[in-house]
Amino acid sequence: MIRTSERREAILTELAEGRGTVAELSSALGVSAATVRRDLRLLADQGRVTRTYGGAVSGPRPIERTLGQKEHSSIRQKDAIAGFAASLVADGDVLVLDAGTTTGRLAHHLRDRAGLTVLTNGINTLVTLSHSEHITLITLGGQLRHPSQALVGPLAEETLRHVVADKVFLGADGFLPERGLSCPTLEQASLKALMASRAREVYVLADHSKLGVAPFPFFAPLTGPTTLVTDAGATPAQLAAAERDPHLRVRVAAP
Repeated sequence: MIRTSERREAILTELAEGRGTVAELSSALGVSAATVRRDLRLLADQGRVTRTYGGAVSGPRPIERTLGQKEHSSIRQKDAIAGFAASLVADGDVLVLDAGTTTGRLAHHLRDRAGLTVLTNGINTLVTLSHSEHITLITLGGQLRHPSQALVGPLAEETLRHVVADKVFLGADGFLPERGLSCPTLEQASLKALMASRAREVYVLADHSKLGVAPFPFFAPLTGPTTLVTDAGATPAQLAAAERDPHLRVRVAAP
């Protein structure tokens, strides 16, 4: 029989590989759900995992970086992804742009286009497109989250329910194909999931550092056909993991 210390190390390994529900851990380790819950409580007390509803994620709960801090990381990769995403936009499209740095770069690439309608909860996108006279710009409204400069909450969700967009472009702090987008709060997870349900085509814009990681315990599931746009730094293992999902199409943006 596996020793307790070895079992807990095995749990940490499973969490690092994206398997974090009690049911998944119980099946992988061949122990009861009650045993897994006890181990997770102890690991959480030690600061080695963060408990979530129905399971856990690796490590202590991280500090959410601000939008300004994120803008200085993976600049070339984000711009390549944004440029590729802009090439997917057709004249006359109705778009939903999620808050975030990569979606903000997408707005930069679209600023000289005409005939588009853009709905967004991102303050940076609103600023970028505010002088684009030939783009119809609509704010989703809601409460401002200062770290991400994103508008969230019931007002934003109510606006979305009146829209069927051609395309939605979602940002990501982390992305697990089997779970969806990792989010700092339940409000953000709920809004992203609703965005995905209100468009005919769904795109996730995520540089390679976001693939296969879940820094936060809340998830926005992507239940329909989705296209992941990432950069050339993605490893074969990261791409293979994404391509195993039958509902997920992967596109790699050239540098």
